[in-house]
Amino acid sequence: MVAIWAEADLVLADEFRDGNVPAQMGPQACAQAAFAALPQTAAELYFRGDSACHESGLVGWLRDEKRPGGPPGFIGFAISARMSAELAAALKGAPAAEWKTFDQERDGTLRQWAELDFVPGEKTEQKQIQPLRYVGLRLLKPQGELFADGHDRHYHAVLGNRWELDGGALLDWHRAKAGTIEQVHEELKNGLGGGRLPSGDFGADAAWFRIACLAHNVLTALRRGWPDEKLKNAKAKRLRFEVINVTGRFSRDRRKITLHLAAAVEWIKALLKLFLRFPLITRSTG
Repeated sequence: MVAIWAEADLVLADEFRDGNVPAQMGPQACAQAAFAALPQTAAELYFRGDSACHESGLVGWLRDEKRPGGPPGFIGFAISARMSAELAAALKGAPAAEWKTFDQERDGTLRQWAELDFVPGEKTEQKQIQPLRYVGLRLLKPQGELFADGHDRHYHAVLGNRWELDGGALLDWHRAKAGTIEQVHEELKNGLGGGRLPSGDFGADAAWFRIACLAHNVLTALRRGWPDEKLKNAKAKRLRFEVINVTGRFSRDRRKITLHLAAAVEWIKALLKLFLRFPLITRSTG
């Protein structure tokens, strides 16, 4: 389980789990650690998650503005809803006039939304907590075309607490998480070795994955600090080729140490600009 700071492209928290642990088990701890890792200067906080995050503990924690072990105040969130028989009935029972088209996919499939009159059964009801909002998503094929399962429409839903957005904008905002978390997962697994664990030892594999997350954050700082704009969206493989795998040799003459790099002058100038942008922090010793 990985939590990403979307705007900064940084891994805030990760949790390495046994393979037989369901995705929906205990996501609150990872989310709580992620919010704790954010700088205190963050003025607005939001959360997006897939259906594994549709878990009562996490949802209740996000809704509670006096949440224990977390930042106080409003956290706007949108989470993919797990489909239940009751939710499916509410989606299919929504009047046709209430479905509004807000987007169209390349193959002509219409993306439509509707506000759902759906109240899930909750174990506990807390006073002064705003009710959840359920927004339905209907994917509608053009006339004469069907999905692979033989139907011309698919239903999904998102739950959250952002009432200031209309349903289409809320679904677009929630869908934008695919441009962050999926890309980070791909980079961790394929670019940084997180998908090829080194041993059968749980602790060693967890450490390996944590190192991959740290490497991702270091490469993010490198991408953002490197003067060449061409590397701003570079993958780990290209950064390895362009920046990291450059050979060098130290030489020492009396008290002077010199680094000789097998690189072009422009590359060396870019490296110097990187160090100037992230200067070393010196500490005074008493």
